[in-house]
Amino acid sequence: MPYKKILIGTHNKGKFKEIAYLVSNKYKKISPSSMKIPSPRETGKTFKSNSKLKANFFSRFVKYPVISDDSGLCIKSLNNRPGIYSARLAKKHGSFLNAMKFILKKLKLKKNRSAMFVCSLTYKSSKGKIITVEGKIKGTISKVIIGKNGFGYDPIFIPVNKKITFGQMKKLIKIKMDHRFLAFQKLKKKIRI
Repeated sequence: MPYKKILIGTHNKGKFKEIAYLVSNKYKKISPSSMKIPSPRETGKTFKSNSKLKANFFSRFVKYPVISDDSGLCIKSLNNRPGIYSARLAKKHGSFLNAMKFILKKLKLKKNRSAMFVCSLTYKSSKGKIITVEGKIKGTISKVIIGKNGFGYDPIFIPVNKKITFGQMKKLIKIKMDHRFLAFQKLKKKIRI
């Protein structure tokens, strides 16, 4: 039986690896980069609208299913920012490392360090049916950048009931508990993937 194909609609290598790990091995996982597909402009005001926008955009290039992610870090005392602008903040500061330094500086005098990682996943079938789900994991922002694993803001996020950051965790432990995993579990209840 030939592999079914699925396009994982992200140019972020870290996200691609995590989603590819979660999607069943019955699928051959294709990246937009390998097909020279550009990224859409993220004009949505929420994670859900951006993940839908990405799924619709990428599905124009292929005849098989697409799964797209929009995710980010929401910090309570920064009015839930960077939120949907998480990747854009890193771009603005030149890297995620610089963006993390910027965040830690902003939080220096704040008492509340609570935060949440949010992931919205949208699955679009080859027939055009769309399903969007959201996963959230609560935690706090660490005082320092610590850990070489993960990607993005993982080295400053300590999930609830843990003493170490996502950046310090073994990859598989992190992948099996984070916001993307929680969103994916909801998706699996709706479709076989």
